[in-house]
Amino acid sequence: MRRCCEGVGLPCLFKGVGMASPRPPRYLLVFDFDETIINENSDDSIVRAAPGQVLPEHIRQTFREGFYNEYMQRVLAYMGDQGVKMGDFKTVYENIPLSPGMPDLFQFLSKNHELFEIILISDANMFGIECNLRAAGFYSLFRKIFSNPSGFDKRGYLTLGPYHSHKCLDCPANMCKRKILTEYLAERAQEEVEFERVFYVGDGANDFCPSATLTSADVAFPRKGYPMHRMTQEMEKKQPGAFQATVVPWESAAEVARYLQEVLKKKC
Repeated sequence: MRRCCEGVGLPCLFKGVGMASPRPPRYLLVFDFDETIINENSDDSIVRAAPGQVLPEHIRQTFREGFYNEYMQRVLAYMGDQGVKMGDFKTVYENIPLSPGMPDLFQFLSKNHELFEIILISDANMFGIECNLRAAGFYSLFRKIFSNPSGFDKRGYLTLGPYHSHKCLDCPANMCKRKILTEYLAERAQEEVEFERVFYVGDGANDFCPSATLTSADVAFPRKGYPMHRMTQEMEKKQPGAFQATVVPWESAAEVARYLQEVLKKKC
């Protein structure tokens, strides 16, 4: 389905005199944010801006599994009531460290930007992601960022909303990454952009859902020891071959960079 050279009538390696070279292979690279690009969960990190750097028990007790977005709306409302301002949030987001090896991976992608289309799908929030990536100097790498809408209201409170609604029974009520990825690939195909391979870098259970739709040509990069990694292992035990993508676990994102480098060496 996603083959760059299909239908062009020329071998991939052909470079005729006086003829334009074929378009280089285009890969789609999908990133998660929390505990993938950054080495923390940004929702937990912002508590550092709260009074005493803790949340009261009555707020924490309102959490319900699958409704984390609603819970964070209450957390942010509490922080606003406590006088936490935009600058306080911005400082926290900007100082969240990147995961090990992530700068190496981003620098590799910067050097090979014409071969990769890069998107980010995250259940965090747009304001936090933009603050962090701009501070790190890598915001421009991303063609598109899909995350929960956030902004500051007239009171100066950071507000958060759900990304969308969906019917997936495996994902949080506010976001199914499989739906986002599937719709993105369909939209790009309508624009006559089809990818030779999809690479997915993530860590969480909500990253397993979209990665389970990848084909045998694609690669899933689960962070070693995190839920996405465990779920791929469990599926392989229960249904051998059901998870079609190649699985490449990583501890340092530099390992992802090395794998992609090898992919490029094998291509035209």
